[in-house]
Amino acid sequence: MTAMCRDCFWTGAAGTERRRCPACASPRLVVHDELGRLSIAHLDCDAFYASVEKRDRPELRDVPLIVGGGKRGVVTTCCYIARTYGVRSAMPMFKALKACPDAVVLKPEFAKYRHESRRIMEKLGRLTPLVQPLSLDEAWLDLSGTERINRGAAALTLARVQAEIEADVGITVSIGLAPNKVLAKIASDLDKPRGFSVIGAAEAQAFLAGRSVRLLPGVGPAMAEGLQKAGFTLIGDLARADPKDLARRWNAYGLRLYDLAHGRDARAVDPDSARKTISAETTFNEDLTALEDLEDRLWPACEKVASRLRREGMAGRVATLKLKTPDFRLVTRRRTLPAPIQTARMLFAAAREMLRAEARGGPYRLIGAGLSDLVEASDAPDDFFDQGEARARKTEKSLDSLRARFGQDAVMSGRALRGPK
Repeated sequence: MTAMCRDCFWTGAAGTERRRCPACASPRLVVHDELGRLSIAHLDCDAFYASVEKRDRPELRDVPLIVGGGKRGVVTTCCYIARTYGVRSAMPMFKALKACPDAVVLKPEFAKYRHESRRIMEKLGRLTPLVQPLSLDEAWLDLSGTERINRGAAALTLARVQAEIEADVGITVSIGLAPNKVLAKIASDLDKPRGFSVIGAAEAQAFLAGRSVRLLPGVGPAMAEGLQKAGFTLIGDLARADPKDLARRWNAYGLRLYDLAHGRDARAVDPDSARKTISAETTFNEDLTALEDLEDRLWPACEKVASRLRREGMAGRVATLKLKTPDFRLVTRRRTLPAPIQTARMLFAAAREMLRAEARGGPYRLIGAGLSDLVEASDAPDDFFDQGEARARKTEKSLDSLRARFGQDAVMSGRALRGPK
C-alpha cells in the first residue's frame, strides 16, 4: 500500500505522479512509499476552540473569529480566516483587533471544549490503547499491531477516524503520520487545516536539514538565539555537528538535539503521561543569582499556572519548582500539598519554600512552576479546598472577573508591579 484516498478510502499502489483517486477521482489522495508501514501519528484539532464555536454558531462560519479575553486581554485562539489578517494565539487583543477590526470576539467556554475533547479522545481510544493526549486538542497515537482489529493499516484507520470526527463532532482535524513522535507532530502541522501529511524514515534527515532549529521541540527563542550564536541556524547544521561538541555545550540536551536533527526519537507513546502537569516558565535575558530576583520571576509563572487551572476547571495537589543552570542542567523539586489548589498565592508559597532551600547564590537561566496530580474542580465548593486556599480562591476569582472586563493589566499584585530586575 503506497496510496490512499481520504474520501472513498481506496488503497493500493500508485506512483508519486498520481494526483487523483482511481476509484472516485478525488484529489485528496495520500501517496507515500512508506504509507503502509508507518504507525505513529499525531492528531491535532484545527483551531479547536474557534471551530467548536463556529459549529455552534453557523452564522459565524465565514467571518473572522477570535476566542479570547477583553480588549486588553490576549487571543486564546482564532480561526483560519482571522489568521490571514495576521492574528495569532497569545497576541494582545488590541493588536489582534487592529489587524482584524471586523473580527467577532467570544469568551472561551472551557467546559464545552473539555466535553468535545473527551468525545474525540474516546474515538481514538477505540482504535488503540496507546493514546497520549498532549492537551485538549491534540494527541499522539501508536497504532502498531492494530491492523486486524481496525481492518486496515494505520494510515487507513486514521483517515477513517478523521472523517468520523468531522461528521460526528463537527470540527476538522489534521494528522501527521511518521516513524516516531517528533516527526509525527511536525507532519501534522504541514498541511492545516484538514490535512494528512506523512514523513518517512528514509527522508526524515533531508526533510529537516534546511529548516530552522526553531522547529525542534524544546527550542524556544532563547535557546534558538544560543544555537545561532554557536553557528547552528538550520537543523542540518546540528546534524553535521560533532555530538561531543553538542554535549559539551548543552549536556544531555545537546545529544538529544543531535538525534532530533537526524530524525530520531526513541520515546514511546505513553498513555500514562496524559495531562499530568500544568506549568509555566520563563528564561532570563541574563542569568540571575539573587533570591529576591528569582522570586520576582517565580510569581508571574505561578499566576499563569493558576489562571489556566481556573479557566480549565482543574486543581492540582503536587507543586513543582523548575530551575535551569547556565550549563543547561535541569533542577526539579516537588512537594505534595495537603489538598488540591488552583491559586497563585498557594502555589507561590510552596514553590518559594523549595526555591529558598535550593538557591544558594548560584546563577540560573530559567525558572518555572507547575501543578500536577490534577483533578476536576470546575464546580467544586469552597470546602473542597483547605481554608487558606478557599480564601485565596475567592480573591483570585474576583481578580479574574475584573481582568476579563478591563484587561489583564487592570489589576496587578505588588510583586508583579515591581517587575524583573
